[in-house]
Amino acid sequence: QVQLVESGGGSVQAGGSLRLSCVASGDTYISYCMGWFRQYLGKEREGVAAICRGGYADSYADSVKGRFTISQDNAKNTLYLQMNSLKPEDTAMYYCAASQIAGAGLMGGWYKYWGQGTQVTVSS
Repeated sequence: QVQLVESGGGSVQAGGSLRLSCVASGDTYISYCMGWFRQYLGKEREGVAAICRGGYADSYADSVKGRFTISQDNAKNTLYLQMNSLKPEDTAMYYCAASQIAGAGLMGGWYKYWGQGTQVTVSS
């Protein structure tokens, strides 16, 4: 079992920045990939960014490339998402997730463990 707790969401104006954090606990060693996903009311969940062990390149949704950066601090069991140049369309609930499948990337269906989410609201 892996427990995930997100933080760092909030309200910001367009062009601003936020950094999301996700602290993992439990059997963290079983996680091959860690990812950030988002979902806005009435829309499907979208993969935002993912980082995987085993030599896989980090994955980003086209909509966030060049603006968002995923990283992790293994010593702290913490996953981060640095979000810069935020746009109103980035408004969503952001979820941290962990997968036991190598190379899961942005495939949400391959992630078994999910956090409760943190809300990000970007105003124009």
